[in-house]
Amino acid sequence: MAGPTIDALADAGVATYEVDPEEASGPGLVLFAEPGQALFDAVRRASRGGLERVIAVGLGDDGVLATVAWRLLNAGASDVLAWRTRDRPASAIAARLERWAEVDRLVDAPMVRDNLIGTSPAWTATLRHAVEAARFTDASVLILGETGTGKELVARLIHSLDRRQRRSDLVVLDCATIVPELAGSEFFGHERGAYTGAVTSRDGCFGLADGGTLFLDEIGELPLPLQAELLRAVQERTYKRVGSNVWRKSHFRLVCASNRDLLREVGTGAFRSDLYYRIATVVIRLPPLRERVTDVIPLVHAFLAELHPERDSPELDDAVREHLLARDYPGNVRDLRQLVYRMAARHVGPGPISVGDIPLDERPVGDVTESDWRDAAFENAIRRAVSLGVGLKDIGHAATEIAVDIAVDVEGSLQGAARQLGVTDRTLQLRRAARRAKPGMGTSLGQTLPE
Repeated sequence: MAGPTIDALADAGVATYEVDPEEASGPGLVLFAEPGQALFDAVRRASRGGLERVIAVGLGDDGVLATVAWRLLNAGASDVLAWRTRDRPASAIAARLERWAEVDRLVDAPMVRDNLIGTSPAWTATLRHAVEAARFTDASVLILGETGTGKELVARLIHSLDRRQRRSDLVVLDCATIVPELAGSEFFGHERGAYTGAVTSRDGCFGLADGGTLFLDEIGELPLPLQAELLRAVQERTYKRVGSNVWRKSHFRLVCASNRDLLREVGTGAFRSDLYYRIATVVIRLPPLRERVTDVIPLVHAFLAELHPERDSPELDDAVREHLLARDYPGNVRDLRQLVYRMAARHVGPGPISVGDIPLDERPVGDVTESDWRDAAFENAIRRAVSLGVGLKDIGHAATEIAVDIAVDVEGSLQGAARQLGVTDRTLQLRRAARRAKPGMGTSLGQTLPE
């Protein structure tokens, strides 16, 4: 069935060519008739853990496909489609690839990469989500994340990518600083003489945001009575100034942010459910820095470049790199930035930043041993495999394959990966040859779209 499938894809504008699953890179398709572990391994390798766009296309029984769709997404597939029963499947695939290509082009643009540093899978997925929501919808967006994860930066990105022709300013209101007695004026403005001290009329944030974007930061800090005041304005984009009986219209993109789990707050009664579902059409969860450790060193270099724009920023000693990668960051990216600034302030002369540049209160105390990379996330992954009945041999084999794939991705070559992992080139070549010899699950296809 692969032949007619490829012909249909070509008719839809998707140029395909068959590739070795071991060498697959970039967006592509994995066609399969029957699922199996080899399929999941192929999707994981081809997608590089979700960094590359891969669509898994089932050519067989749709009932079987339904049982493995979630596992394929967890393996890194961007979507899972059934060829036989989907209406115009080739066109559906072409439309997805075209949309994703535009999203990835924007994600890789300097405006994004220079301001939202990082290429880890978790961060890349977040940027893609934000870019797609900003560019292809006008929906209200709720950004959730711990303190210091970059919520305002993402809000500014959404505003910058908004395609509305009449886009005006980004208006920011920190809900944590609102005085309840003045909340009506802050939100909706007031008329002259509306209360003591109101000597002139003024617009509130809803009026100022007309034609632009309204960013309500830390909306979870609003008490329940103030949440109720927002309902009509958020739903219908209408409001009245304090002291006025005239309803006004304001056309704006609403973006809200909170470091609280607002859905949990809804469950406890601390946040109104009717307001939550008005502001959370699109929910973007920003990963904490502990979930994007590979972004730590690029962020450090970016912060150093901010401090030394006129010259090359200093490098990092190995011991400093190890400390930065092992350290916890309760304040996330903001915490890391502060530490980098403190180290840079102590650093003098040429050469790399060394352990002596680390502030005294930052240095490890007691016996310092090699950091334990077997953290809770690693233990949880093994615990899940054991609970699913995976044998010790398969667990070890899977861990080794993932380590090889990551090393090849980081180093850019099999030779570099072998050096990084402390094995010979021949060892990795033999492992890859053995992996190719496994029974196949279908056909892996690379793809390109016409210009």
